[in-house]
Amino acid sequence: MSEWQLTETFRSISGDVRWDRLGPPGRPPVVLLHGTPFSSYVWRAVARSLARRHQVFVWDMPGYGTSEKAAGQDVSLAAQGRVFTELLAHWGLEEPLVVAHDFGGAVSLRAHLLHGARYRALALVDPVALAPWGSPFFRLVGEHSEVFEQLPPALHHALVREYVTSASSPGLHSAVLDRLVEPWLGDLGQSAFYRQIAQADQLYTDEVQDRYGEIGIPTLVCWGRDDTWIPMAKGQELAARIPGARFEQIAGAGHLVQEDAPAELTAALLDFLPRADR
Repeated sequence: MSEWQLTETFRSISGDVRWDRLGPPGRPPVVLLHGTPFSSYVWRAVARSLARRHQVFVWDMPGYGTSEKAAGQDVSLAAQGRVFTELLAHWGLEEPLVVAHDFGGAVSLRAHLLHGARYRALALVDPVALAPWGSPFFRLVGEHSEVFEQLPPALHHALVREYVTSASSPGLHSAVLDRLVEPWLGDLGQSAFYRQIAQADQLYTDEVQDRYGEIGIPTLVCWGRDDTWIPMAKGQELAARIPGARFEQIAGAGHLVQEDAPAELTAALLDFLPRADR
């Protein structure tokens, strides 16, 4: 388990964002967006593979991973879409290739459709994009976040650990699971975990889902065949709504495709991105 550290900081409208880039300058840029309750760490294997041919940008959204977490922080989909648009301008990327997972899918779609962010191509991996979304647990926590915030630390730790585990089909290596859970521990992390769920309003995808037919760039929709968080039928419906979109299922993978089948996902992206970059 190699170390994964983000060395750069950008001051966004929602707090400090930690980010980094891999690969030689001058190569076609690819930006990777993580989902919830994850961080850029889930992209480490895919990012390092893509960096052989691309310059790869990774970041932790405000309220996630190693980025700033603070009381009263706006970590909603609306805020993240604006932050991503700011980041693209900061990086000087006018039309990057974008790969987005889960909640990051909604962030990339909002930035593109509402804030004018331009992409050369878009790959969506098990994205949050179509209503209804959110597991029964997710909705329960969202409705009672102030109660869950008061859980004893040991119970909170066990809850987050079980929740993150459920995103994988074959199961996560214990060291990987520890790393994914770690940002949500302690007073700051526990509050941040329930804050991001409390602000995850379906309104933010309702605002854009009727506009997916306007997407005019090459689009790939990948889905873990064994995803229990968002059924694969949602991915097929999403691909049907986006003109010309390709749909590809990844065998042996749950929702957390990057951990369950990194080689298969990388192969799908390497097949898609060079064609889109021509």
